[in-house]
Amino acid sequence: MGSGKNSTTLHYSSNEAVMKAGEVVVIDAAGEYSMYASDITRTLPINGHFTARQREIYNIVLGAQRAAAAAFVAGKSKINDPTHKEPDSLDQVAFDYVNAHGKDIHGQPLGQYMVHGLGHLVGIDVHDPWDYTKPLDKGMVFTIEPGIYLPEEGIGVRIEDVFYVDPQGRLVDLIAKLPHEAVDIEAAMKH
Repeated sequence: MGSGKNSTTLHYSSNEAVMKAGEVVVIDAAGEYSMYASDITRTLPINGHFTARQREIYNIVLGAQRAAAAAFVAGKSKINDPTHKEPDSLDQVAFDYVNAHGKDIHGQPLGQYMVHGLGHLVGIDVHDPWDYTKPLDKGMVFTIEPGIYLPEEGIGVRIEDVFYVDPQGRLVDLIAKLPHEAVDIEAAMKH
């Protein structure tokens, strides 16, 4: 969990800062049940309201996640390709979406700020072992978690959902009922 400039550090864990109004906090939380493990990540505005720039980055990350999920084809699609060069890579879909929808403060595409693979398998371990050169297929459970990390702006956004590939090869978002849209997150934070 990291806020402000620490939201731009993957798996920040030093706990050396105080959260401040006007910043976002990235929460990557894992749990286990009946010997199975998984995690999710959410980005929240600390004071309950995204700034215009935070909302812009949040919406780009959410759009990248949705684009990758929409492009999924069982038995063909792959994840965890941080080079964005593998054939049938959902990472490439997310990367292209991010580059087409936003710029950094220097006017450059945002794809350079996607610094990790798009997801991982879950199961016995939170990051279950898998040969990522192989495609994802029916019966598998994995995450799709694009992120943009802008240290110069103190804004990090990652949205991680867990997906199951059903017997027909369709993706099922196992946490679809959680708020995803920025407006829904802000509404939930009012309670």
